[in-house]
Amino acid sequence: MNTETDLIRRMNTVERDQGHVDSVPKDAATLILIDRSGREPKVLLGRRHQSHKFMPGKFVFPGGRIEESDALMPAVGELDPRAAAKLNARLATTRAPRAFALATVRETYEETGLLLGRKRDTPPAVPNGEWSAFASAGVHPDLSQMFFVARAITPPRRPKRFDTRFFTADAEAIAHRLDGFVGADKELVELAWVPLAQATSLDMPTITGVILEELAARVSAGMAHDLPVPFYFMENQQFQRDLL
Repeated sequence: MNTETDLIRRMNTVERDQGHVDSVPKDAATLILIDRSGREPKVLLGRRHQSHKFMPGKFVFPGGRIEESDALMPAVGELDPRAAAKLNARLATTRAPRAFALATVRETYEETGLLLGRKRDTPPAVPNGEWSAFASAGVHPDLSQMFFVARAITPPRRPKRFDTRFFTADAEAIAHRLDGFVGADKELVELAWVPLAQATSLDMPTITGVILEELAARVSAGMAHDLPVPFYFMENQQFQRDLL
């Protein structure tokens, strides 16, 4: 992995469209599924449709905004307290930490058709229709399978701004799959399991590549909940990297 200095330098040298009215970043969350069953770990990336105004054609992780129902969805396992504490650190929100993790579970289903968690004979008591597929499949989210690995805030004066929390979970967390979610007329036109060491060579947003390098370092360090979580944000027109 590149050094911390190299990562910051790369973030600060990217040309950015800053000709927009500033806005408050919206809470968002994204999930990096990682398959460590083979000799080298692979991550799941999706390529966005070329017609999208926001990051057209880029490879990204599944994710999106937090919905009110996310905090209400029951789970068979909750976040590790150490992950929850880091999610609560330096927050400008009153959202429950579990809402961010559950948002990634819901968004991953909506964008890929993959339902994460554990199958049970009794379906979960879902809060609304956004979670109905989990009830139909008998899949209960399991937040104990998830690791909080990074946070990043979009710089000011960008077209869209997000305060994004990045999670990772093992591919073994996939409990059910539904077809028809990826294709030429969908938000993601393809999904690919890409070796972690090669993933940054794809066409992707700068922050996505940086987070992948952070993930590689975390995998090498043992993927423990007590490892520090990098936090990227802009201050005085320069990106900073703090640790949570």
